[in-house]
Amino acid sequence: MNIKDLSVLDEEHICPDCDAKMVACEAPPVHVGDGLGWGSEILFICLNNECPPFKTGWQKVDVNYGHKGTFRNMQLPGSIEQNVMMVASEIAFTGSIIDVKQLREQNERYQNEKAATKALETCLEKNDIQPVMTLILDEAATPEPRQRAVEMLIFFDDLSCIDAIRNHTFKKTAFKQATDMIIAKLLEKNYKKECPFCTEIIKAQARKCLHCKADL
Repeated sequence: MNIKDLSVLDEEHICPDCDAKMVACEAPPVHVGDGLGWGSEILFICLNNECPPFKTGWQKVDVNYGHKGTFRNMQLPGSIEQNVMMVASEIAFTGSIIDVKQLREQNERYQNEKAATKALETCLEKNDIQPVMTLILDEAATPEPRQRAVEMLIFFDDLSCIDAIRNHTFKKTAFKQATDMIIAKLLEKNYKKECPFCTEIIKAQARKCLHCKADL
């Protein structure tokens, strides 16, 4: 879910009928043919099953409409106006509760990706490898700028990036192979190699590892 204005998640809404804290939920889709919209990406819903409109609504819906259903109180962000929404079961909206922490983390990741993608334009002249590493290690990043970041890695000639890449789990084999090729070129360019036993970086001509003392 991509909410444009996360500030609405800081709002606290209290149900006027039961004093329970109302829960932020994703607004359900409205068919275009209805010509209607909720006016918000989220709705604050009272999910208290002891709330009077919910408890008494079953009978009202049965009598007035002839089918199973009841009502839940609803408020829009930025408003305390009371609205009711007809629901068909007790589990209605329980599957669309917004995980605020997760949503904020997703938004932070997205903003970091945007900033890193923009920074690719000038990071070489600034000798700033951070935007490149941000994109390479972000499995949710857009493929095109991420691939560009992989290709730019060789121009920084910075062996310090190797540990972070080696310790990252790539979901796509193609990106793993691409970074492996770049690392091989970086090592060759700097007359270095990785110890096959401890993976520490050592001189290409070394016959014994400086770190684990293994014979090579």
